[in-house]
Amino acid sequence: MKTNKTLLLIILFLKLTNIVLSQNTKIKLPNFNDTYSKYVQQLENGNLEIDYTDFRNSFLDSKQFANKGTSYNDLKKQVYTEIKNKNYQGVINATQSMLSIDYTSMFAHKYLQQTYKVLGDTINQKKYHDIEFGLLYSITRSGDGKTCGTGWHVTQIEEEYFIINMIGADLQKQSISSEGENMCDKMVVKTDDGETKTYYFEANKVFEQEQKLFGK
Repeated sequence: MKTNKTLLLIILFLKLTNIVLSQNTKIKLPNFNDTYSKYVQQLENGNLEIDYTDFRNSFLDSKQFANKGTSYNDLKKQVYTEIKNKNYQGVINATQSMLSIDYTSMFAHKYLQQTYKVLGDTINQKKYHDIEFGLLYSITRSGDGKTCGTGWHVTQIEEEYFIINMIGADLQKQSISSEGENMCDKMVVKTDDGETKTYYFEANKVFEQEQKLFGK
């Protein structure tokens, strides 16, 4: 009987913790009245049936894109620290702050949904899991990644490293390649079983942003 009461108290504590976390943290929605802002509002409202490729591209055209900088990278480091310390509220706070800057961040969605899973919040876990994989599939289904001509379409370098990490590979060499109208990042990686593979990421949008930034 005493054991049952203890288990009940633990369950109640976890549920109360989930409520407190959801009340104390919130993703700040962009209000630029552009395509990106409308997509974010739609996703946060739970309507996940969107064009994720267009969503990723729309971030580059939004004024919100200019807000992504060192603070975003600092938050990413903070996520790892909070995970190491098993500070679940800290992970939620950091990832939600990242999504307030860039809602297309697969990294932030991944660690947010995994934290909700640990806490037993199945609704939010599924929501952010589905957004993460909606973003991921919009890349991996855009080509086969075997040549520059059929490379995976990315809009930010971060997406390339996220996918390399997801397939459990270590980057060995990175270079620029081209084929037809495509400019690509050529990534030579080593898989967990020691096999060397080459993946191509069609990065036309990335190079366009670099040209705008540096005026080349």
